Amino acid sequence: MQKIMPFLWLDANLNEVVDYYTSIFKSSKVTSSNKTPDGNLMTASIEIEEQPFMLLSGGTHFKFNESVSFMVRCETQQEVDHYWNSLTADGGQESMCGWLKDKYGLSWQITPTVLLDLMSAGGEGGQRVMQAMMQMRKIDIAKIEEAYNW
Repeated sequence: MQKIMPFLWLDANLNEVVDYYTSIFKSSKVTSSNKTPDGNLMTASIEIEEQPFMLLSGGTHFKFNESVSFMVRCETQQEVDHYWNSLTADGGQESMCGWLKDKYGLSWQITPTVLLDLMSAGGEGGQRVMQAMMQMRKIDIAKIEEAYNW
């Protein structure tokens, strides 16, 4: 069991939230849940890619903002496209540099590992990669590699 676990307060039907996240991430599962007396989920523990999350149907008191986000490291453009398209569907919002908000307002960074590798390589290639990324919404791996090799 991990010592630290993200705890997400949502103003949504938790059954729908659980179905939403577990349908997007292939390696995900519900590990426990608690229901209200009327049968709705009040809390649920889920794992996404082996990362545990606790979800609470807590009402309208608090909202997510961009000061907290979850980074999804992707190996291929197909993976980037899958997460980007799935998380922006049905009311999600695109932002810049691989950032987005899903339909519940939670911020995600859909990040190809090659982007991190090329930016950390430094030099002029790394600077060109950073400049190219700053112009993108969804990260395009081919354009990142092109900028590095230019």
